[in-house]
Amino acid sequence: MSSVRSTTPLGEFLRARREILQPEQAGIPRLPGRRVPGLRREEVAELAGMSPDYYLRIEQGRDKRPSEQVLLALSRALQLDADGRQYLLRLGRARPYVRNVTDGRPTVGPGVRMLLEQWSTTPTYVTDRNQNVLAVNSLIAPFAPSLSVPGTNLLTGSFNTWEEIRSGLTDSDETGRIAAAWETALREMTESLRYYGDPEDPELQELVGSLSARHALFRTIWAEYNPKPQMSGVKKVHIDPLGWIDFRWQTLEVPRSGGQFLTTFFGDAGSPAAAAIAYLAARASGPAVRVVPSTDQASGTTGTAALSAASAVREA
Repeated sequence: MSSVRSTTPLGEFLRARREILQPEQAGIPRLPGRRVPGLRREEVAELAGMSPDYYLRIEQGRDKRPSEQVLLALSRALQLDADGRQYLLRLGRARPYVRNVTDGRPTVGPGVRMLLEQWSTTPTYVTDRNQNVLAVNSLIAPFAPSLSVPGTNLLTGSFNTWEEIRSGLTDSDETGRIAAAWETALREMTESLRYYGDPEDPELQELVGSLSARHALFRTIWAEYNPKPQMSGVKKVHIDPLGWIDFRWQTLEVPRSGGQFLTTFFGDAGSPAAAAIAYLAARASGPAVRVVPSTDQASGTTGTAALSAASAVREA
């Protein structure tokens, strides 16, 4: 059987979002006997102000480069938020994703390595579009040991860790709180993968296939086609022997890197987080910067755990 796509990533996204949006949400009466999930193609076309045939060509991948005006009309018809609209516009571009092509895994540039080395008072790491850890500084090992090995995939590690934790939970209100926190964190990470990942990237396709085969929650979230970047927030991290501490975090995209992102953790002056980082910095050891190993060494590495917002409740 042929594995060639019958449509495009743009067409797949449009179809998924069309099937999620309900008639009532779009101001369309639901008549008795209606069995179509979501909206019909002709309904989307009418809402977007275009012919049904033209919309069909876009969704089926026969018109691969609709104009920005058309894409904006479709984003309004499908009631996409700002992130969804940006994702839709990117899928419609001639070159939606620029890859950092090398002989092996993506290379972290010397400027970023120097930045990691000089940021000696903030735990910092670099990832790619698929949430593979590419490089870390010396504070990551004591701050979050699960991130300290370049080559670790954050999403794979987080889903695997949640499965291990879930298997040991019992029915209680506390269990419900733990499950809700973990599922929120996993949802955010999956939506970020959707937003930044290149649908044509074989590594992303392999990652999605592996996670889909092993985790029902991932399958559910991935099928929702809800792209959301993760840019900043607060995460609770256990620092031995200080206990659970809230750290602020920020993710920045590295320009002209082919999709690399730098994430750093910090605290306001005088806060417990700032004190914890000073404590860790005084005891940090090992190389100032560690980068991803060669392709042969890293090809099977996924890690056993990844830092996430829900990690705070693993032992709480």
